[in-house]
Amino acid sequence: MDGPRPAATAPDTAESTDRALLRGVATILVAVALVCSLALGTALFAPTLIDGLGFEDGPSPSSEPPPAGERTPAVTDPDDPGNSSYETDIETIRSPTVEDFVHAEINERRAEHDLPPLEWDGTVASVARAHAYDMARSEYFDHTNPDGEGPYDRFEDVDSYCRGYGENIAMTWVDRRVQRPDSNDVVRYQTAEALANGLVDQWMNSTDHRHAILEAGETPRWDRAGVGVYIAEDGSVYAGQNFCREW
Repeated sequence: MDGPRPAATAPDTAESTDRALLRGVATILVAVALVCSLALGTALFAPTLIDGLGFEDGPSPSSEPPPAGERTPAVTDPDDPGNSSYETDIETIRSPTVEDFVHAEINERRAEHDLPPLEWDGTVASVARAHAYDMARSEYFDHTNPDGEGPYDRFEDVDSYCRGYGENIAMTWVDRRVQRPDSNDVVRYQTAEALANGLVDQWMNSTDHRHAILEAGETPRWDRAGVGVYIAEDGSVYAGQNFCREW
C-alpha cells in the first residue's frame, strides 16, 4: 500500500454533522511498510445562538485546573497563534486554562471506563491549536483545511512520531446564549471551566466522538493527546482534541 495518509470526512457547520478523523496505523515488516488506514466517522453538533433569555445568577469563577503538561515543547506548529482570551463579567477566559480543563476532563471520562490517562503532548496540542486558529481566521469548520490538508497531513508537516492519529473538533461561543442541538438546554459559558465542560459534553454526547475518546470500536489505543483552543475577539471558540499513538 501507499504510505500513511489521513482520510477525513467533512463536518457541517451549525446543527449538522461533524466527522472525527482517525488515521494511519502502520506496521513495518522486514523492509516493507504495510499500512492499515483507519477512518472513523463522528457526528458533532454546533450549538445555536439564541437571544432574549436572561440568567439572573452568574456562575462562580473557575477553580484551578490541574496542569496538563509541557507548554513549551521543542517542536511546535509555526502557525500556532499561542494564547488567546476573552473577558466576561466573571473572569478572563484564557485558552491554556480551557485546554487544561478539557484534558483533565477527558482523562476523568476515560478513568470511568477503566482506561489509562492520556499523556499530554505539547506538539500535538500545538498542531491542534494552529488548526483551531485557521478555522476561526478562514471562517470554516472542517477537518480538511482550504489547502486540502487533513489532520495527519498537518501533524506530519511538523513531526512524524505518531503511527495512529485522530481528531475531534468543536465550535461554540463564550458569553453568548446558545442552545445545544442535542437538548433544550440553554447555556452561557462565562468561565473557562464551564466552557471546557461544555466542549467535552459535546463530544461525549456524540456516539462516534465518544468512541474516539474511549477507544471503542476500531479506534486505535491512544497513548498521548493534545488540546488546542482558540478564542476569537467575537467570542467564537474553535477547539480540537487530537490523539496520537507513538511508533
